[in-house]
Amino acid sequence: MSTITADKTTSLPSPAQFSIRDSQLDNIGRLIVQGTDRKGIVSSISTLLSQVGANIISLDQFSTDANGGQFFQRIVFSLEDLPARIDELQTSIDKEVTGLGLTWRLEEAKRKKRVAIFVSKSDHCLLDLLWRHRRGDLPVDIVMVVSNHADLAHDVRPFGIPYFHVPVSGDKKEAEKRHLELLQDNVDLVILARYMQIISGEFLDEVGVPVINIHHSFLPAFIGAGPYQKAKDRGVKLIGATAHYVTKDLDEGPIIDQDVITVTHRDSAADLMRRGADVERRVLSRAVLAHCEDRVLRHGNSTVVF
Repeated sequence: MSTITADKTTSLPSPAQFSIRDSQLDNIGRLIVQGTDRKGIVSSISTLLSQVGANIISLDQFSTDANGGQFFQRIVFSLEDLPARIDELQTSIDKEVTGLGLTWRLEEAKRKKRVAIFVSKSDHCLLDLLWRHRRGDLPVDIVMVVSNHADLAHDVRPFGIPYFHVPVSGDKKEAEKRHLELLQDNVDLVILARYMQIISGEFLDEVGVPVINIHHSFLPAFIGAGPYQKAKDRGVKLIGATAHYVTKDLDEGPIIDQDVITVTHRDSAADLMRRGADVERRVLSRAVLAHCEDRVLRHGNSTVVF
């Protein structure tokens, strides 16, 4: 039977948490639209926003094919008293956009995504996310850190975030049951920050929110244990990292972000691991930022990232 222990301390908010940037987001909305392309989509949606008094700040769009392809659009707009008018706006959007045969969602920019971070023993991605969060560089509320080891509880304590230790024994179903108890109706996103356990399809079906993973090395090369030693043994000249959504197919979910750096024969496996950790941090933080700013639109097993 898995056990859960929590470790939490109270800390003062960082100066970034009092930033004026948050108040500037009060009347900012994001409208995400996708579906089969057709004439008049951009005009219809822009006219709708204009008629309700909104001012479009930015508009990104993409179509896979001008003739019946898939259409993707992200509009950022300002509307006075948006929080009070959100229901009215949703009704107007639903009538117009659904009539065009499109799916849509409306997000208030000021609403931060509630995030849980899963981690094992490697701390570099976890601490990078916690640091960026404390600085106000990531629009998230990290509500918990969950680990199958107790090793990193001391590192998380200064950030004032609950740390839950859920051991994973031979029967992973019991641990995942505990995970779901913690997560359900409590988070908008799960981040696997070097969580070295395979996530089951049953867990993904039940958790009900996206799960982002960071994969060491450059997919699909060097999958499995000891990737940097495998890379060294093959004499690679590039190493990198891939952040992707987790699906039932191991390490084959839609890719959000990737990056590489050059290496040489002079780099040891330890050098590759150290330099690879830097890439992993960058790629994961960029992927989380893009997701939490509603810039990632999924298209089958691919993504459109504005």
